[in-house]
Amino acid sequence: MRILGVDPGSRRTGYGCIETSGSRHRLIVCGAISAPAQAPLPDRLLAVHDGLAKLLAAHKPDVVALEDLFYARNARSALVLGHVRGALMLAAAKAGLPAAEYSPAEVKQAVVGYGRADKRQVQQMVTLLLGMDAPPSPLDASDALAVAVCHAHSIGPTGERGSRGGGPARSWRQYRPRETDEAAGVSGRRGRRGTQ
Repeated sequence: MRILGVDPGSRRTGYGCIETSGSRHRLIVCGAISAPAQAPLPDRLLAVHDGLAKLLAAHKPDVVALEDLFYARNARSALVLGHVRGALMLAAAKAGLPAAEYSPAEVKQAVVGYGRADKRQVQQMVTLLLGMDAPPSPLDASDALAVAVCHAHSIGPTGERGSRGGGPARSWRQYRPRETDEAAGVSGRRGRRGTQ
């Protein structure tokens, strides 16, 4: 299964695509969609929508996983993030893809094993889980990869949400390094597309 995780932001939206067999995950691509800081909101929403639409067409995920809006510093920030999430969901719907949503605490719990982990802890655990040579950058990209990993952990072998099966480490205590092999190797921040 191929999952595209998205961390919505009004200035920069992180994305991370992984391929999972249920027990192992492999990085496909990660990065961030940026919109001009001084651009009006409609232009930024269009940039986010079009950026995600291009990613969906290029990497053909089976599902889009989004970080849910949990809280914002003020009502205006929450409203703007709501608009961004709407633009992202529209892109997923137009591509005919289901969209799953997870709160920040759910994502952190699934990846680090602690719902109040900071961004650096999430970044380090994502690096380990995906066998990356270097931490994903920017932090928006590592957050998006964490959302994708969270979705992978929330589905079972059948691919249905809510059916947890055995899988990769869900916390630092469970992590056991494994030998990397050519089939699971990742070079830099972009992985090779393997057979499905």
